[in-house]
Amino acid sequence: MTDFSSPRHMPYGGMHKPFAIGLSQLPLSQWLEPDDELGRYLDEKAALLKKDAENVFRADEDTLPAQREALSLISDHLAKYHADRFQRTGDRITAGSGHSVSLSDETIPPLMRAGLMIQDDLAILCKRGNEWHLAAGFIAFPSSWLLAEKAGRPMSGVHETVPGFQAGTRNAKLVERIFDNLKPDLPAERFNWSFKGSPSLAMPPLKEVDGDPFRPVRPIAANFIRVERQTLRRLPQTGAVLFTIRIYSDPLAVIARHKEAERIARAMMAQLQALTREERAYKGMTDSDVAALTAYLVKVSTSTVEPSR
Repeated sequence: MTDFSSPRHMPYGGMHKPFAIGLSQLPLSQWLEPDDELGRYLDEKAALLKKDAENVFRADEDTLPAQREALSLISDHLAKYHADRFQRTGDRITAGSGHSVSLSDETIPPLMRAGLMIQDDLAILCKRGNEWHLAAGFIAFPSSWLLAEKAGRPMSGVHETVPGFQAGTRNAKLVERIFDNLKPDLPAERFNWSFKGSPSLAMPPLKEVDGDPFRPVRPIAANFIRVERQTLRRLPQTGAVLFTIRIYSDPLAVIARHKEAERIARAMMAQLQALTREERAYKGMTDSDVAALTAYLVKVSTSTVEPSR
């Protein structure tokens, strides 16, 4: 059962600027964050692969060396830094949840095996010509996008719908430079957050009769804050970049229960106010959603919301 009392990451409660790159260096020991929810994530990944592999896993043939390097890097990391949760015996990694992965079974793509060990989604970025491309991915838990529509494309195409990151923008050029300058053993992390009416891990774009099934609901306190923790790490042998995405989801009520509730509420309001209408739409929020969430946060910031459980 998820412990909602103390979220691990609250990028909405600080000085993070929405739709900024906001990278920070990360100690190797903190690269991945397996926790007590590992079994649930891995079960859902396996089910999604069985149901819809074409939309969950894609890899260009020339990425096999980078996939193998990613698998080796992840398995070594788990054995070294998370031996309390993972045991390596011969060519197998076994998690405390009971999930086991062979490091040598070439009938399963290496990146798929790597993704079946950890809670994070994985992507491999390769430099082709003057641009970095999304060359391989195991994306089980997307946030309103599909791997099948992005795989093989340059980053300018991957980010074509992200406000401020389209081809030719300053941010698009900065992303390319960041990938060019990444150093092995110096991973970096960044965060995104969004406001959703569901705690689901997988949120692909769905063409439902009633619209987006994950959009915010009423009452506003019934919603969830979805956080993406992203990391970038250079693969030293192939020179490719390994990109990880870990999803966290917490009820909105965690803010009111937090010991620094007033500060966090004010910071989140500041971030909401800084969003352009285009950015709000990209996050799946209407003006009405923003107004309702702001009203809730005003009450939290003045200690007039009863922390629900």
